[in-house]
Amino acid sequence: MRDRRDRIGDWAESGVVALTGRADGPPVLPPGRAASYARELTDWIAAATRDTAHPVHVDGARLLSERAAYTGGVRGGSVSVGRHCRLLPTADGWAAVSCARPDDPVLLGALVGHDVDDDPWPYVRAWLLEHSGADLLERAELLGVAAAPVVRKTSAAVVPAAVRPRSVEGMLVVDFSALWAGPLCSHLLGAAGARVVKVETPNRPDGARFGNRDFYDLLHAGHESVVLDPATASGRTAMARLVAAADIVVEASRPRALARFGLDAHAAAAAGTAWVSITARGRDSDAIGFGDDVAASSGLVARDAGGWPTFVGDAIADPLTGLTAAVCAMTEPPTGGGQLWEVSMSDVVASTSSPPGEPSPVTFRRRGRWMVAAESEDVEIAAPARRPGSAGHAPDSGRDTVRVLREMGISA
Repeated sequence: MRDRRDRIGDWAESGVVALTGRADGPPVLPPGRAASYARELTDWIAAATRDTAHPVHVDGARLLSERAAYTGGVRGGSVSVGRHCRLLPTADGWAAVSCARPDDPVLLGALVGHDVDDDPWPYVRAWLLEHSGADLLERAELLGVAAAPVVRKTSAAVVPAAVRPRSVEGMLVVDFSALWAGPLCSHLLGAAGARVVKVETPNRPDGARFGNRDFYDLLHAGHESVVLDPATASGRTAMARLVAAADIVVEASRPRALARFGLDAHAAAAAGTAWVSITARGRDSDAIGFGDDVAASSGLVARDAGGWPTFVGDAIADPLTGLTAAVCAMTEPPTGGGQLWEVSMSDVVASTSSPPGEPSPVTFRRRGRWMVAAESEDVEIAAPARRPGSAGHAPDSGRDTVRVLREMGISA
């Protein structure tokens, strides 16, 4: 495990510090050791793939801020880098509330019991001031709103302490996930030599397709795209047969949603598949969560000079979870057969938390550059950066459906 000096340096070099703090104030060094944790995971991946035909060398700390390098996102204090999530006071503390999906304003209106226009935030703010975090959590889960109170949480490591790597070269990865965490996992598996088939449905394509195209290309170039309709018997059958053929399944859905598709994670794992299940707060929870609200509500918030909470980085729970999921998928299952890997975003974030009262170094300016003191030396605070090299282009949605199904002898 990396020491405190490394922790400060890892944060400073990650690009996350530049995204943390008030827009009109200095960058703030976050608490905890998430940047060091991310580097430990990619060091493990590098060692696991060193002697293969597809060695993977990436810097986990830098991956945490990578999306902002593509989108141009900047720190916003109590407003997330992506501008879809806010930290707001409740009657008994603070809460993180997201409004990222097209129907979220309506859902937030239902949560606060008020018809809202295009701007739900004044109504949400007023409601929260009169309600507790527990009230919010109960109603948010009932309505499918990505919101929760900020609670300092600790958790055991999601990845077992003793793990044996396995090569994923030539393995078939069937990826049902979307946005960032799951696709990052599949991206790393693809870089390690796996064949990745991304599965979307006609009515719910990956929402990241409508975001920054270059970042989407980075995560999906070299993969194959299949579109199947689970509303039809043939679509459900094709999904089931793809899963049966897969060595690894990556998904980020609530279990009851997959059950409607006729997919059973436990049965697949029993049959020998490595099934990576990414959830906001565990498979027993129906909670909805995205990278910003999960990270903040799990306790990963920084404090500005006035003591007010601010977001840490850009949806940092997503890349932390994607890295964790990739290590799970590249691990030899303890039983020697299949394995259901449960990767809770909340638990991943909480596992990187620091002891209460840990001091946070102050950032300062030197010759126009932001710096932070790391024990015996000062470290410059890096900006988010893209990985060098061309990633190629992601396939259009459904481009490979007919060919992939035909190759596998599947009709849809």
